Amino acid sequence: MTNCNNREVVVVGSGLGGLSAAISLAQEGYSVEIHEKNSKIGGKLNFLSEQGYTFDLGPSILTLPHFFERLFARSGRKMADYFSIVAVRPHWRSFFPDGKTIDLYPEPELMAREAVKAGASAKSVECFLDYSARLYDLIDRGYFQEGLDSTRDILRFYGWCALPRFDPLRSMHSGVARHIQNPYLKDIFDFFVKYVGSSAYRAPAMLNCLPTIQFRYDLWYVNGGMYNIARGLQKLLGELGVAVHLNSEVTEFRTSQGRVTGIVVNGDRFHKADIVVCNMEVIPAYRDILKEDATFLRSLRKFQPACSGLVIDLGLDIQYPHLAHHNFFFSGDQQKHFDSVFRKKVLPEDPTIYLVAASRTDPTVAPAGTDCLKILPHIPPIDPEHPLQLDDYTRLRDRILIKLEKMGLTDLRKHIVFEHFWTPYDIQKQYYSNQGSIYGVVSDRYLNFAFKAPKHSSRYDNLFFVGGSVNPGAGMPMVVLCGQNVCRDIVRWDQLT
Repeated sequence: MTNCNNREVVVVGSGLGGLSAAISLAQEGYSVEIHEKNSKIGGKLNFLSEQGYTFDLGPSILTLPHFFERLFARSGRKMADYFSIVAVRPHWRSFFPDGKTIDLYPEPELMAREAVKAGASAKSVECFLDYSARLYDLIDRGYFQEGLDSTRDILRFYGWCALPRFDPLRSMHSGVARHIQNPYLKDIFDFFVKYVGSSAYRAPAMLNCLPTIQFRYDLWYVNGGMYNIARGLQKLLGELGVAVHLNSEVTEFRTSQGRVTGIVVNGDRFHKADIVVCNMEVIPAYRDILKEDATFLRSLRKFQPACSGLVIDLGLDIQYPHLAHHNFFFSGDQQKHFDSVFRKKVLPEDPTIYLVAASRTDPTVAPAGTDCLKILPHIPPIDPEHPLQLDDYTRLRDRILIKLEKMGLTDLRKHIVFEHFWTPYDIQKQYYSNQGSIYGVVSDRYLNFAFKAPKHSSRYDNLFFVGGSVNPGAGMPMVVLCGQNVCRDIVRWDQLT
């Protein structure tokens, strides 16, 4: 445990990144308190329970559980005593407009069978996954585990000679297409970009490491619902003596001589801080809380928001037995879908749709004989200069439900007994996300080569950021890892100041 003289750390926001940072810093001996504007912790890890249906409003897939296990192990505890997880089979089911259905499995023999069903060779999938594994091992060794933040960090750690191993001249899509020619499997592996809310045609090829995260380390569900992760972390926080202040909205950072001296809560209460960890996204924090000038904000333009989503939660009075736990209903032209959302920034006419039927794994989330469905198409973030209206999103909602009916969910609209509907404006309001983004910063080889903002503020010496808008980026395991890396950065910084 670090001798940190009981330095006072304020964590702003209780998303998974903030919770991870708070736990890690408390384990190092810091005095930590969390301020959260909402009535419960978890950030985008959120849930809704109505009329016997329970929906995961935010993340619905758990990967890389060993990143979470570290938080408990460092306090001599076992994650399984706080929440339990179960592997999901198949990983997901893909539906195509022509009626083709393909499942993903981590077991090589089952995946080989699905490749043949798609009309591809099992060898092509094996070769692609070997390529993915090499990328993952390369990226995990430095970028993930060492918390690298910049091109300079990359060059210092890996050296110039290693750069070709990142496949830097290709997009994610061209990296897939180099190994797989089958159109179904190309669409499936392209859509692993869903984890970072970006376009496979604009994301760098190194993001083809994402399938290895799933195929090597499996895909998991948290028994009782994903929010049990937050409940488990909240219990650990209590055991470590971390104070959590709910309904405590940070409205101002007080600064002096290049440092943050403390925070103002709910407009009037000042809390002193030696160190501030901000789980709010970087651009909204600098723009709205710190009131930085336009020149500085222009320096952040490369960290544009990733996509948003239209969140449709449906409680039904029937089940659709052919659904798996995780399902994707693919666009007839996925390149056009990506182009609409990420280049033209318009609502897609024919989106690829993610659909969760969690009752396949957990029957407690819906009444017997019924389904609760979470439906999520990717859509552009809010454009302040050309804002969309509720009617625009409602028309997209109608197109989505009609598409699902045509692709096998017969009479879906007739069986809805409960509906919850969120637009990007709701997401922005609830989480203060940048323009309603779900996944933090977009991964775009032309803007930022998938780098996010640095974790240590360039403006204020004792201000650190955590979450999906800083490296290594979005997704539950990534922001949990980010919190651990931020703690390590703070300890190193503290030893030098």
